[in-house]
Amino acid sequence: MSDYSFVRHETIPESPPPARETGAFKWMRENLFSGWVNTILTLLSVYFIIQIVLGVWPWFANGIWDAENLSQCREMLAGKTGACFAVLVDRWPQLLYGISYPADGYWRPTLAFILLFPSFAPALFVQFIPRRFLIISAVYPLLAYWLIWGGTILIPIMAAMGLVAGYNAFSRLERASGFFMGLVGGVVAAAITWYIGGFITDALSGIIALPEVASRDMGGFMLNMILGVICVSLSIPLGIVLALGRQSSMPIIKGICVIFIEFVRGVPLITLLFVANVVLAYFLPPGTTMDLILRVIIMITMFSSAYIAEVIRGGLAALPKGQYEAGDSMGLNYSQSMRLIILPQALKISIPGIVNVAVGLFKDTTLVSVISMFDLVGAIRGPILSSTNWTGIYWEVFAFAALLFFVICYGISQYSQWLERQLQTDHR
Repeated sequence: MSDYSFVRHETIPESPPPARETGAFKWMRENLFSGWVNTILTLLSVYFIIQIVLGVWPWFANGIWDAENLSQCREMLAGKTGACFAVLVDRWPQLLYGISYPADGYWRPTLAFILLFPSFAPALFVQFIPRRFLIISAVYPLLAYWLIWGGTILIPIMAAMGLVAGYNAFSRLERASGFFMGLVGGVVAAAITWYIGGFITDALSGIIALPEVASRDMGGFMLNMILGVICVSLSIPLGIVLALGRQSSMPIIKGICVIFIEFVRGVPLITLLFVANVVLAYFLPPGTTMDLILRVIIMITMFSSAYIAEVIRGGLAALPKGQYEAGDSMGLNYSQSMRLIILPQALKISIPGIVNVAVGLFKDTTLVSVISMFDLVGAIRGPILSSTNWTGIYWEVFAFAALLFFVICYGISQYSQWLERQLQTDHR
């Protein structure tokens, strides 16, 4: 019997993996049916989901969109289960813009809302958009104020000039005399510029002017967006300052920050809103008035900045001592070390907590309805539910409000998760 030898000179083609180890089958086996307990839980979850969908679907499928009042909706439903979405069609201006904002000016807050996304993109997606486009983010708040409140365009222009003058003075004095002198010089320069700009604005008040809208006419979801965007934008830098002040070695600065943070965190937000509405006027000089929205913005910003300060303080405490020593070894001063080494790492750690505070703050803007401000919830509880045409309707308008808040809060949450993935530097 002879022996035969065989040597293969080419590789055998790879065989496809078993069907149970790829695609949807693998995912379902690992995540839904990995054991008898998970299988039972999956089947129960599917059962409850199907029951919920079957119960809610007729409410949407039989919805009425064209009716003048609730009675007409019920007549059109003829006993069937269905929603009366006609209230949304009839009262959408009040839900979005409030009850008193001029109807011929709806385009102004709408345009401000549309411009919000391209203007915030350079600040939110710095990895993909050149830094020079940050000027758009800086200009947007002034442009949005002019669009929503109206008046002459010289008001935002003079405000921008004051900020530029203050920043230039701060940057020059900070390099020459330190952070504190730079801060004082920046505030003085901005105040002088705004003081002079006030005379110029009064003298040329008719140049490129939009009809003015009083703050008491703001309402609807527009008011929630105004309070949410402004207060979140202001509370983050203020929270950073408070967190750094609480860790300061100077006892007076540290004591002021500790007292502020602990006092504000120990007081309900609704109490601060009542203070903004009633009590704050007693601390102003006689004959002076402060805009109610401005007072509410101050109180909400103070409230949220105290919570953000504690979140950032946790991020600062999580950094090892060697990070602080690294700045000292490189010859950096305090402001440079914080700006270039410490804060970038602390803020990355603090992203989930900051987003949690921001989402809670945006939802808490509905509390302004208790001080007679007709935001989205205030408009629903006031002129809509008290109307004779829509008395007895609840689910449709509150579901619409919940949907608007869910979209905004979910978008904030998804952006924060994306940002965490982009800033992930460890490879695990």
